[in-house]
Amino acid sequence: MNSPVTLDRREGPYGEVVLRRRDAGDRTDFEIIANGTFLMDTSDGRSERLLVDAAMEALPARARAGASVLIGGLGVGFSLAHAAADPRWGRIAVVEREEAIIDWHRSGPLAALSGRALADERTVILHTDLVAYLETSGDTYDALCLDIDNGPDWTVTEDNESLYGAGGLASCAARLNPGGVLAVWSARPSGDFEESLRNAGFSGVRTEEIPVARGVPDVVHLGIRPA
Repeated sequence: MNSPVTLDRREGPYGEVVLRRRDAGDRTDFEIIANGTFLMDTSDGRSERLLVDAAMEALPARARAGASVLIGGLGVGFSLAHAAADPRWGRIAVVEREEAIIDWHRSGPLAALSGRALADERTVILHTDLVAYLETSGDTYDALCLDIDNGPDWTVTEDNESLYGAGGLASCAARLNPGGVLAVWSARPSGDFEESLRNAGFSGVRTEEIPVARGVPDVVHLGIRPA
């Protein structure tokens, strides 16, 4: 595999964000790096797809048709594209605080992954900080699918740490309709976060694993706001 090539590098209000291309034979992957921390790439989207599917399947069967979902973090677009490919989802909102990442999807190298989903009439992109949006918005959803960090124990910026504590989880619950599902992606399991979900009043708390090539599995933490 060749060394990565930097396609764009920007300084924003939250630090540096970088888009890189990595070529290997007839395969090309893209990587997003934030403040020197690897966030995600396009090599394998199983985790991001499971994030969306797990949230849908955790909803009551009667609530799945036309369910609304908030995706926290546009990333490389796997979660958005997967949600838009499922006709059961109604409104699909994506919160992304990095203008650069939005640009890479709208008119840059990542448009091939997300262009159809962005053009879907159900989709809206919200250029704002997720933590602030959850605290201040009056919007509610049937599912929140959050993937803005490498997990509750490994945040990209210190500001994100509050999302996984009592206050942040209360904000998540406030944005959920009764019976709604909170799904949080993590690069490793977190027993402490499961306990935090229970302490915040979520029911049906569980963790679904996604095997990876090396190391501990990726996971999706799930909790339901009681009806």
